[in-house]
Amino acid sequence: MPLSDRDYYRDNFRGSPKPPQPKRSLSGCGCLLTVIVVVIMLVIIVGVLSDYQNSNYHTSPPTSPTPSPKPPPVQTPEPEPIPVPTPSTPPPAPEPEPKPAPTPTPTEKPTAPLEELPSITKEVSQSTEVITRQYTWTYKGEWTWEGTISQSLYEYYQGIPRLPTQNYSVYVTHPLDDIYIEHIVEKIQEAALEAGFSKYETVEFAASFVQSLPYTDDSITTPYDEYPRYPIETLVDKGGDCEDTSILLASIIEKMGYGVVLIELPHHCAVGVKGGENVYGTYWEYEGSKYYYMETTGEGWEIGQLPEEYTNMSASIFPMIPTPILTHDWSIEGKGNVGELEVTVYNLGTATAYNVSVLAGFDAGENKIWNGQQSDYFQIRPDHQVTITLNLRVPLDKHTRLIVQIGIDNNLVDESHSEWTDT
Repeated sequence: MPLSDRDYYRDNFRGSPKPPQPKRSLSGCGCLLTVIVVVIMLVIIVGVLSDYQNSNYHTSPPTSPTPSPKPPPVQTPEPEPIPVPTPSTPPPAPEPEPKPAPTPTPTEKPTAPLEELPSITKEVSQSTEVITRQYTWTYKGEWTWEGTISQSLYEYYQGIPRLPTQNYSVYVTHPLDDIYIEHIVEKIQEAALEAGFSKYETVEFAASFVQSLPYTDDSITTPYDEYPRYPIETLVDKGGDCEDTSILLASIIEKMGYGVVLIELPHHCAVGVKGGENVYGTYWEYEGSKYYYMETTGEGWEIGQLPEEYTNMSASIFPMIPTPILTHDWSIEGKGNVGELEVTVYNLGTATAYNVSVLAGFDAGENKIWNGQQSDYFQIRPDHQVTITLNLRVPLDKHTRLIVQIGIDNNLVDESHSEWTDT
């Protein structure tokens, strides 16, 4: 380490010792004078040296000690640059685990207030034009009846989309034809009273009227393989297949005040009439009551008489309770990797549907979906519709399809899906 100026001076000041001088003795005044002279010279020398020291100390500024070398700074590596996505290509987020597809419970979301929504079908026009039909049948004698039906009402029912259900009671419980069915019941009961028929015979009399209508195949009389008719349609068309005539007879018996159900057998439909202890034949039990089989295709069938081909067959029973029937359609428009899904839900049934929800997502297999979205719960009145919009993120690098489900009270009632595609 180099020396400082102060250290340099001090080394020079100290110097090397002078060689020893021979001692001299002083005596008398000479000695005293010698001492005085020596003292004076020493004082002069000390003063000169002191000035020299002070002047030499301040001639150059003090130099700071050389600092210890600092360690080099730690070099922090620059982070990898993150590409900034353009608005049209948002960065892909990690795909979450697919969730089960069933509709969640209705208590999880609020129920939307009931509102007046667009009607599916047009209002019945007030046209005065009517359709006249004459009917002839046999029951303990010959009977004829001529009836008139509003043409606008017939066209109204023709305009209603056919319902995606095997519960044909919704065709019975539709209210707009009640006045016509009640008029038929009034005519039947008047004729039965005149003829002295019992209550049991009056029901068979009504059944014979329906049984007299010709059996017609839907694929021949309509553009459809299966086309359930409302009672007004069957009366105007003067015929139909098994579900058409069963719907008509169930409508008449219900307005007569008797218990009635529809009996759905494999590939066949019939009516069940609630009977007491004095009724015999084949019956199905429903909610503690016996409903006796009543065939509606072909003449001469009695209460409780079952065609042989349906022996020992199981059946589904549908009571005459107004029921909502939901169907839907949808469209989707893509915006980047997000699709805007628009779902329109229709209530084609005869009762308000409560706690309805739409669930949509992308098929992940094993009854699971990716990126599922569920709507709030809402209500739909009969013959009305509701449109729901959901934003769905499309999963990347998947072989999948869009699934749309409609649920009521945690029960899946309608479902559709797109074609399979690679995202």
